Amino acid sequence: MGIYLPRSPKYTMAPSLDERSLAQLLRGVADGERTVDDAVAALRELPYEAIGGARIDHHRELRTGQTEAVYGPGKTTEEVRAAAAALVRRATGPVFVTRATAEQFDAVRGAVPGADYHQRSGLIVAKPASNGQLVGTVAVVSAGTSDQSVAEEASVTASALGMVVDPIEDVGVAGLHRLLEHRDRIDAADCVIVVAGMEGALPSVVAGLTSRPVIAVPTSIGYGASFQGLAALLAMLSSCAPGISVVNIDNGFGAALAAHRILKTRT
Repeated sequence: MGIYLPRSPKYTMAPSLDERSLAQLLRGVADGERTVDDAVAALRELPYEAIGGARIDHHRELRTGQTEAVYGPGKTTEEVRAAAAALVRRATGPVFVTRATAEQFDAVRGAVPGADYHQRSGLIVAKPASNGQLVGTVAVVSAGTSDQSVAEEASVTASALGMVVDPIEDVGVAGLHRLLEHRDRIDAADCVIVVAGMEGALPSVVAGLTSRPVIAVPTSIGYGASFQGLAALLAMLSSCAPGISVVNIDNGFGAALAAHRILKTRT
């Protein structure tokens, strides 16, 4: 994918923030290939970069192995564009804008022509993983078609992070036979993300069928007593199947990042 990299003295010396790139920079100084002043200039914006009222946390990738994401709601198109472009300039790993509008995507694409937009989930992948290394496989199991916006956010995020995604859709507990025919696919995955609304029972069923790590995602799908996903959230937190991890309501993005951290420890 082609990435537009603005050329200016401010960014020419800036390193990528993974440990390997940082080590290369220090070796360059030690070997006399770069001056101390060069290294200082390169590292000046290592903790963060101030852009208007935002402080872009470039150091987060070095600390956690995951780049800071841009949350779209409440931001102007220019604020989203500037933050995404700054992250793409410096990040080694994937760069995301979550819950973005079509107008915000148009602004990001003006600075990063290779950015990709997934309208159903509102997720922009400004930069996917580019090292070619697969972290592992994740099955994204969703209860119903109404949960697909959240399932898509999880699937697209996981794929951009370097995971192989196996989507298993429309297998809610109201028709349990639909889930059981996919047990082999679930067991073949390294990790399982389970997305469900209504009563939120699906993660308990899945966790009772497999030894794989299960990350449960409650969605805000359901009638009045579902309380916009609160019922599903509480059901998942109260699951009788031990070992389930639960993220916030509609947080497919967070589920994928949790799966990434789990699987990275195995590589």
